[in-house]
Amino acid sequence: MKDILAEIVEKKRDLVAEAKRRLPFAELKARARERCGGFYMTKRFQARDWNLIAECKLQSPAKGRLCRTHTVDELARIYAENGASMLSVHTDPHFLGANEDLARVRSLVDLPLLRKDFIIDPYQVYEARALGADAVLLIVRILTPEQLKELLYLTWSLGMDALVEVHDRADLEIAQETPAEFIGINNRNLVTFETSVQTTLDLLPYADVNRTLISESGIFTREDAVRVHDAGCKGVLVGEGLVKSADVGAFAKELSEVGIKEQ
Repeated sequence: MKDILAEIVEKKRDLVAEAKRRLPFAELKARARERCGGFYMTKRFQARDWNLIAECKLQSPAKGRLCRTHTVDELARIYAENGASMLSVHTDPHFLGANEDLARVRSLVDLPLLRKDFIIDPYQVYEARALGADAVLLIVRILTPEQLKELLYLTWSLGMDALVEVHDRADLEIAQETPAEFIGINNRNLVTFETSVQTTLDLLPYADVNRTLISESGIFTREDAVRVHDAGCKGVLVGEGLVKSADVGAFAKELSEVGIKEQ
């Protein structure tokens, strides 16, 4: 079966090399350090017991175009107006994302922003901060344990948070060998690309309850969010479920209020 993740990472190496040619690393570092972050994601999660990370997602490499009714900017505004704690913005072209999307959304909303991309190089972490990101996604599956720790500490040095993403128990064990605060359990099977919140439920017994656990992907109903909330997650990251819903704003509001309604 076609290994989409491996193909994306291979292409990412070329894209990072091209970015380094356009903007030298030393210049990028200077830009990033001029706007050091303030751990906005951490502060947001400390202020709320339940959090919706709403994703501005237009396309998936596995499913093609997902949203034709809204632009990234429109999605950002809708999410911000309907209770999202934080936004996730794709900057990878496989998702019709671009660095410019993140920079533009930064100017539109006053919420923490996650740069959703395939981070494999320190250059991308500095780039994220220069673009205005408050957090980056670090995917355990595409990094060595040493790279994961290096990128995690670099992210923190720039005042940003890291969402460390795992897909199975082996990934989870690697993630928990680091001091990562935020661990995201991705419900997508990387072989079949099917999603099920059962993945989160199966991994939670092995997770460190002192970490902040977030369920990612496969959230298509309020009931899905309630299940992971009741099992111990502090939030959900939702993209496809939101952009394909009949009323994006109404569903965002419904998901953001799960924790409140369950009390």
